[in-house]
Amino acid sequence: MSSGGHGTTMMIDPGLPTGAFTDVIDSHGHLVDLVKFGWGTALVTKDIDRKTAVLREAGIDFYFGGTLFEHAVWTDQLGDYLSLVERTQATHIEVSNGTIPLDQRSKADYVRRMSAHRPVLSEVGYKDADRSALLTPSDWVDALREDLDAGAAMVITEARESGRSGIADSDGHMRSDVLSAVLDALDPAFVMFEAPTKDLQVELIRTVGPHVNLGNIATHDVVGVETLRRGLRGDTLLSLTTGVATARSLTHST
Repeated sequence: MSSGGHGTTMMIDPGLPTGAFTDVIDSHGHLVDLVKFGWGTALVTKDIDRKTAVLREAGIDFYFGGTLFEHAVWTDQLGDYLSLVERTQATHIEVSNGTIPLDQRSKADYVRRMSAHRPVLSEVGYKDADRSALLTPSDWVDALREDLDAGAAMVITEARESGRSGIADSDGHMRSDVLSAVLDALDPAFVMFEAPTKDLQVELIRTVGPHVNLGNIATHDVVGVETLRRGLRGDTLLSLTTGVATARSLTHST
């Protein structure tokens, strides 16, 4: 899914007007590997077929947010959901249990079932910050491993669009204990970290490296994230690039 030696960048569409969405893809699509149509926006987007056609023409993979999958499971409309996937030619399916009362084992069973239709992106963590806070580092690792063993192509760590839930604390920073446990136990190539804020993006790029898989990137942050990956922004310039000029030579050159 990733290109150019960097990790996957997943952009989230919160329901942009079709013209604006098309402009984003035309201008910045080369920096995007995956697009997620956020939560259940696909069902109330009049031009969803036009939007997905734009992505197919650009060769960008896409899928629908896990909340739409959960809605389909909860309301017994999984067949309709799969029909939407087929009609739009979505390239992936996200399986999650962030909202509905679906236990981890049952979620892993859905990962197996949905893998027969599309590569699955399976999310771990809850929308509710208090529920997520109760998950220990071992809980996170066990759930991520179980989903990968069930056939997930990649697992996702929940952080919501706010970046203040799931694997992130209420102050907007990563739970360092969970991040360390995940990186110790799993190949980060198979983990996508939701990072909707600059603070989380910088923290993850500094910790994991420019190849880290980042999700829930806002449409207006796509270029900014790429510059962070390349050390072209002050937040990562010194940590990702090797300086050759000494302080003295810089002084004499000015």
